[in-house]
Amino acid sequence: MNFAFPWPYSQGEWLAWGAAIVTVLMGIAFMLFPRSSLRRAGVNVGRGEAAALGLTRSLFGGFAAGIGLSAILLAQPLLYVALGLGWALAALGRIISMLADGDNQRPGWIGLLMAVLLSFFPLAFAFGLLA
Repeated sequence: MNFAFPWPYSQGEWLAWGAAIVTVLMGIAFMLFPRSSLRRAGVNVGRGEAAALGLTRSLFGGFAAGIGLSAILLAQPLLYVALGLGWALAALGRIISMLADGDNQRPGWIGLLMAVLLSFFPLAFAFGLLA
């Protein structure tokens, strides 16, 4: 079996690929530097919160880096759909938090905007809206 790195060719594929790159970089940051990554997201974690750091490293870090790397290395439309749906549901979670928890601070709005953009590009490419 030959393996070749699938380089993006169209503008839409570059945007979807860029969303995957951002996802990988965010995942690596959350995996390697969970406290500072959470602090940048507006969440403070105390010194004794090993479970919170473990959850951050695994879900925010490892899972995000894994799905992003899968989309980059395999470049299949369904992987871009998975990446886009993940970010779309993250945006929905932000909206629910804004409505139910009163999270109307600036980091919440920035997170919502990022999640919407990072969901739009892969989904638009996978469904043929961006060529």
